Order: sequence, then structure tokens, then C-alpha cells
Amino acid sequence: MEKSCSLLVHFDKGTPALASEIKEALEGNDVEAKVDAMKKAIMLLLNGETLPQLFITIVRYVLPSEDHTVQKLLLLYLEIIEKTDTKGRVLPEMILICQNLRNNLQHPNEYIRGVTLRFLCRLNEVEIIEPLIPSVLANLEHRHQFIRRNAILAIMAIYKLPQGEQLLVDAPEMIEKLLTTEQDQSAKRNAFLMLFNCAQDRAINYLLTHVDRVSEWGELLQMVVLELIRKVCRTNKGEKGRYIKIIISLLNVPSAAVIYECAGTLVSLSSAPTAIRAAANTYCQLLLSQSDNNVKLIVLDRLNELKASHRDILVEMVMDVLRALSSPNPDIQRKTLDIVLELITPKNINEVVLTLKKEVMKTQGGELEKNGEYRQMLIQAIHSCAIKFPEVASTVVHLLMDFLGDSNVASAMDVAVFVREIIETNPKLRVSIITRLLDTFYQIRAARVCSCALWIIGEYCLSLSEVESGLATIKQCLGDLPFYIISEEGDTADTSQKSQQVNSITVSSKRPAILADGTYATQSAASETASSAPTVVQGSSSIGHLRSLILSGDFFLGAVISCTLTKLILRLEEVQPSTVEVNKASTQALLIIVSMLQLGRSSFLSHPIDSDSNDRIVLCIRLLCNTGDEIRKIWLRSCRESFVQMLSDKQLRETEEIKAKALVSHAQPDDLIDFYHLKSRKGMSQLELEDEVQDDLKRATGEFVNDGDDANKLNRILQLTGFSDPVYAEAYVTVHHYDIVLDVTIINRTKETLQNLCLELATMGDLKLVERPQNYTLAPESSKQIKANIKVSSTETGVIFGNIVYETSNVLERSVVVLNDIHIDIMDYISPAVCSDAAFRTMWAEFEWENKVAVNTVIQDEKDFLDHIIKATNMKCLTAPSAMEGECGFLAANLYAKSVFGEDALVNLSVEKQADEGFKLMQLLSESSSLLNRSILSGYFETLTFLIVRRAWNTSTRNQVFAEKSKNNIAYSLDLKFVKRQESLSFV
Repeated sequence: MEKSCSLLVHFDKGTPALASEIKEALEGNDVEAKVDAMKKAIMLLLNGETLPQLFITIVRYVLPSEDHTVQKLLLLYLEIIEKTDTKGRVLPEMILICQNLRNNLQHPNEYIRGVTLRFLCRLNEVEIIEPLIPSVLANLEHRHQFIRRNAILAIMAIYKLPQGEQLLVDAPEMIEKLLTTEQDQSAKRNAFLMLFNCAQDRAINYLLTHVDRVSEWGELLQMVVLELIRKVCRTNKGEKGRYIKIIISLLNVPSAAVIYECAGTLVSLSSAPTAIRAAANTYCQLLLSQSDNNVKLIVLDRLNELKASHRDILVEMVMDVLRALSSPNPDIQRKTLDIVLELITPKNINEVVLTLKKEVMKTQGGELEKNGEYRQMLIQAIHSCAIKFPEVASTVVHLLMDFLGDSNVASAMDVAVFVREIIETNPKLRVSIITRLLDTFYQIRAARVCSCALWIIGEYCLSLSEVESGLATIKQCLGDLPFYIISEEGDTADTSQKSQQVNSITVSSKRPAILADGTYATQSAASETASSAPTVVQGSSSIGHLRSLILSGDFFLGAVISCTLTKLILRLEEVQPSTVEVNKASTQALLIIVSMLQLGRSSFLSHPIDSDSNDRIVLCIRLLCNTGDEIRKIWLRSCRESFVQMLSDKQLRETEEIKAKALVSHAQPDDLIDFYHLKSRKGMSQLELEDEVQDDLKRATGEFVNDGDDANKLNRILQLTGFSDPVYAEAYVTVHHYDIVLDVTIINRTKETLQNLCLELATMGDLKLVERPQNYTLAPESSKQIKANIKVSSTETGVIFGNIVYETSNVLERSVVVLNDIHIDIMDYISPAVCSDAAFRTMWAEFEWENKVAVNTVIQDEKDFLDHIIKATNMKCLTAPSAMEGECGFLAANLYAKSVFGEDALVNLSVEKQADEGFKLMQLLSESSSLLNRSILSGYFETLTFLIVRRAWNTSTRNQVFAEKSKNNIAYSLDLKFVKRQESLSFV
């Protein structure tokens, strides 16, 4: 739309109506035809048409109408038409509408009076308003509250005009008197709002005079009071004390909106523990009392902000926050657990873990729709608690082990990872965990969980009884050997039929998976899903899920079983004095391993064993046939030592991050310190005293200092025009989550006055202009600041372009200066984030599209290149530093970040150092042009040149950047994935 309008009128696009048709309809007596004609006229006006011939027709035929819809549309028409000439003087014909407006203000119908008063709020022409002022003032005493409300708003709008104080000299005094006698809550709110905006001293005086009755006022008036308090306290911080008392008194009102605003105002104005505690209590009450999920999420965000600066106070309320878990919404549950996990202390850990245990037990029932997802969140939360406070692990680990056989694979995998970490960090629990694991092993359904459980059995079964129990458990779950029978045709057919039945449920095509170190491996879909109910193969006395998984063709699991049996046999040799028993167990293990190898090499299954698993199983057979001390050390000690090193590195990284946050200091050495015991306490309440002390502490620690990065600000200033243009323009771009603010400075470099200067902007991509800039008059050699707000709806790279249009007195035509394009950097929406290796691999596995683009760089060191990528993409490296130590000529790392829209950005960097010299940028686009929608970005990041390409899919977009080796010192491979779970995403 070309013009602003206070109301939107529905209008179907089509052939625009002709002025003659509208005029004919307006002159008729059919009310519906008049309504339709008025709507068409308004829409044409809003789209730039002038229609000057309609004005007299509307005055003659529409003004006298008594129909309410017609009168409403008439006021809308009068609002948008031009009422002044080019010199700013009111058009003579506008005098025709003054008498009609005066009649409407004295109309016996309350609706006509009300909408006319509201129309006056949008008039800026003093010549039209001045004759109507007596009628407006008379409506202040009308018996109906609807008219009084709108009369007050009209007076406020008139008083705000440039000449409003001359038109209504005693308006504040009149409104103040009205405020003391008015009974309608909405009218009182409007009156107080008028004093707040036009005579703030009178509003403050009224508030302090009736301070004891503020809690009895209506909700609307209380909201304006809070707005007034915020404004006054920002300008005069010395008077915060008495206003904070008013806010605390409002915390007990029944309105949820008022107490939410009270809590927010308290936090923004005061740092006193009493005030913060009251605000936190209020948020917790809202969290429990409100049923709207959106409200709960907003309140949780406020609590999260409060936690950053007042953690000690929120620690006391951790159990109140935990009660929000009663909501069935997973987003609320996840956010609640995130907040609680950062508020855990030695004092409350037992209560928190007890509550989480109760919630886990509730998920065993079928009441909740998403029990599996919620149970996974609870298990992860308990895992975090047990890592921070190992003493609570004994109370939860046995309960969680009941969920190793959970049908939700992700939940069961979290339990297995938790058990694996606890058994290493809590040696006292090792025996009981191993015993419980062996008892519940037969319940495990998923291959990934089986693999983790088998690793635990192989590493932590140390005593003779544990090793023997481990061997017996694995043998029992695998059932009788062989896995298939070929001697009898009937049996073979029956076995094959049953095996294929299992196969159809669990086997899928293989696909590459990303490992924790960033390298690729082949992974079967069977490892991602729980297996079907166990099927008894003929000749078996007992069957377990383990046998079903092997018969489904999961030979990676078969390799894990072989490694576990090998470790157990090697350890049995150390703890079993009888050589006969050792040889017997070794023979049984070899029989199992050979049977799995024979199954994989046979034609019994639809696909043969993969080469990796085959090599691993063969290695186990050779090792059992010929063991040595060096090999024994590698298998029994080195693997566990690597796991211990991984845990210590993880803990070290977390400790360093905590220390880094603690080292951030804003205080200056020469800042003044105000001592608490030397402060005067005369006439100060305890709350005021606490607030003063907290302000002093903030001042001393530099929290009041807002030191921006000046260099960064200068980098965000973009030149829009040339220095030789008659109009110079530059823009300062500020990106704040979903909003982009352009602060454009325009300088008139000529000796003439520029009239009707307008900054016209347009956008490309998912950017939307919020408002259309206005016309300005710019004096010679003067400047003007113009702000433009732009909404962002996705992380796609956007472009803002436009021009400056202006008129001069000497030139009849309008002059145009074309502006440089503004490219919105995608990095403004991305922030470094952390996720687990399992979550990273899960997200990575969702996408299968890859494309290669060459990279040319002069960086010689792999780690320097990794640091360069991290800095350029604003991401966080998930790979532990210890995993990248040493000089092996190869480096693989995973990077991760999140956008402000909740999207996940995944990067895998693979670097291999080559011995050859020279660099060459490969021309790869010609090979893959059919796969690309368009190239998004081509540029230099210091010495690195790379081209990012995009392909949009229905559920995701995967972007990849590859560097191919072509006589290069270093060949780089950089994979980028960007995940959007609900809609198509285009992301650089």
C-alpha cells in the first residue's frame, strides 16, 4: 500500500473499479451498493489514485446517510484523502466536512459520537480541529462511558499536536479533575494515560496521593502505572525506593498480566535480594497457574534470564521450577530441565534427583503421548546430575538400567552411555552395575545399545565369576549353534522363511554415517531401530534379541560380540588358574565367532558380511589362537585408558569454560567502592537499603558500564552513495534476532533545499519492510537520520536495495540517486553451540545430498585452517583438542552452531596434508551445475577462497564445500549441513 491507514478493508484483487461506476453507486439509494462503492474508493485511494471528482459526490450523498457502516467508511475516507495543498494549507472544500463532524459530535447515537471522536485522534490539521474543540470538551461529561473514553483520547491527541497547548490550555487540569470523579475503569485508564504523556508531574502527584488504593484499581490502569514507574525511575534513580513499594503491593493483585509486568519491572529497576526473590516467586506462581503453553515458555525465558545474574536466589526455588514438568509439552519440559540443571547444588541435589526419578517412573505408564521423548530428556538430566555429584549415582543407576530394553532407541542409548560413564567414575558401583547389566542384558532390543552394553561387559568384568557370567550371558542370548541348518531341505526352507521375516522388519540399505571423529563409516539401518519380537530358529533351545539382530544381518554387532568374547577370554586367562577351563571357554568362543563368520559368508542372508566386520572377526580368531603379552595389553588396557582420557578431556573442557566465564571482569582499578556499613540509613526501609547497596556493587563491578565494541560498530557502517553525489548516504546496520534496523544518515551536499526527499527501500529474500519511510525536507548542507525496520523470517542471505528520490525548486522532475546494495550477513544469525556426538550423528544421518566445490588456500597447517574455519563460520568445535594432538598429516573435526530461528548448522572438516607443492582452484561447477539451484556466496576469507552452493529439499538443505587435491600442499574437505525440521530451509 502507498499510504498508511488505521483500518484494513478487505478487497479482492481484480479489475479496479472505474470512478464513474463508484460515483453512480454513491448517488443511488441502495445502502449496500454505497458500502461497496466506498470500499472500492478507499482501496483505490490507498493504492495511489486521487479521485478528486468523488469528494463533492460523497459530501452530497454519503454525509447525510444514517447507516453506521457508511458513516464508518466515510470517516475512513476522510482520514486518507489529501486535506492540504502543496504548500501545506488546508483545502477550502474541507470546510464542508467540519459542520458534519460537529453534528456527529452532538449526534444522539452514542456509536456515531464515539467513532467520530476516535477519528479526530488521527487528524493533524489544526484548522479543521479548532472549531470542533467545544463539542469535544462537552463529550467529557456525557452519561455514556464509551463516549467519555474516546473524548479523553481525542483531547490527548489534540494536545500532542504542535499547537495543541494553545488550543487546549487547561486540558491537563480538566483531565485531572475528571480522573478523581470518573468511575469507569477504561475512562480512568485513558485519563491517566493522557496525564502520563502530556503532564507527567500531575500523573505522579495523582499516583502518590492515591498510593494506598493502587491495588484496587483496574487492570488497565495498573498497567499504565507500571509504565509510568519505569519511565520515572529511569530518569530519576534516586526515587526508586517508594516506587518499588508500589510494585510489590501490586504483586498480590489477581490479574496475571499485571503481576507479570510487576515482576519484570522489579528486575529491571532493582537488584535487591528481596525484590529479585519477589519477582522469582511471581514467575514461579505464573508457571503453575497459567495453562497456556506460550505463557509458560515466556515465563521460563524470564527465569532463565534471572538465573544469569541472580543464580543464588533462584537456587532456593529450584523445586518450584521443577513443578513445571507436570506440563505434557516437550518444549516446556526441556526448557525446565535446562534451567534446573544449572541450579543444582550439594544442598538440593538429592531432592532434584528424587523428583526426576519419580518422573521417570511415571513414564512407564501409558498416560503421556510422548513418553519416550520425555524419558530420554529425564535420563539425560539424571546423567548430568550424576556426573556433577557422583554420590547420587548409586540411587539412580539401577533404576535407569531397567530402561536398557526400552523400545525408544534414543532413550535406551542414553541409559547405556550413562551406565558406561558411571561405571568408570564410580568404582564402588562397578560390581553391582555389572551384575544388574548381565541380568537385564536379554531385554536389550536395539543393536546400538547392545554394542555399548557388550563393550561394558568386555571392559569391566574383572573377577572370575563376572567373566564366566559374561560368557554365559552372551552364549545364552545367541542361542544354540549353528545359526542356520542346511542338512535338511525342510528345515532350510523354514529357517530361511523365518529369517527373511526378521529381515523385512529390521534390514534396510546401508548408508554412510559420520563417526565421532568426523570420518565416515558404513552403518546399517538395523542399528537405528529396535528389532522385532524374537523368532525361534529351529534347533534353538532359547532365543534372545541378540540372535535376532545377528540373523537380520547386523554384522557390525557381530564384530562387537567377537571383540567382547576375545576380551573375556583374555581376562579369563589371567583370573582362571585352570588351563582346561580356559581352553574350554576359548573353544566355545571360537565356535561362536566362526559361526557368525560362516553366516556372513553364506548365501543364507540377502546381503553378505561387509569387509570391515569380516576383518575384525578374523582378527579376533587369530588373536584367540595365538595370544601375546603386547596384544593382551592393547586389548585389555589401552582401550579403557583411551576412554578414561576422553572423560578427563570432557571434564577439563567444561572446567575451562567455567573458569573463562568467571574471569570476565568489568571493573576498573580506580573505580570507587561504597562501603555498606558506612551508608546512611535515615528514612530508608530495608528494601531501599538493599537496593542502594546492590547498585553500589554493580557500579563497583562495572555492570552499569556498557562498553560497546567501537571497532565493530565502524565495520557495520556501509556507504550507500558516492562522495560526488548530491546526496551522501551511509547506513549503520544492527541485527537483533528477528529484526534488522537500518540507521541511515543522509547529508545534503548541495546549496539548495531538497523537498519531498524519500528513502525508498526494497528487499530480496526472506526480508520484509515493516514501515514505509516518510518524505522529508532537507536544508542546504544539513543532515537527517532515518531509521528503517526490517523483519527477518529465515536465515537465507538477504539483499536490501533502493534509492533516494528528491525534488528541488529549479528542476521540475524528481531526481534519483541509486544506492549500493546492502547484503545481510548470514553470520549475524549464527551463534556457536554445543551438542552431543550422538545428536550430531543423528542430525547428519538425515541428509544424503552432497556436492563438491574446490577450495584454494595458502594456509600450510591443518590446525590453523581449522581455527580459520571456526572464526569465519562463527561455529564451535565439538571435537576434543586431545583428539587432534600430534602430527599425523590428517585432521577430522565436527563443528556446530545454532541460528536464532532454532536451526542447526553442522560442519565436518577433513584435512589431509600432501607432500606435493603448488595450488590450483578446480573448476567443478560445470560438473555439478545440474545439481545446483544457484550459487549464494563467492568470496575471500583472508587467504581462503571458497564457493558455497545450495540445494533446497523438502525438509532440509545440505550445503557442502569440498577441496580436492590437485598438486596441493593440503587437501581440505569441508561439509556443511543445515537442518530445519518443519519447513524447507535455504541456508548458507
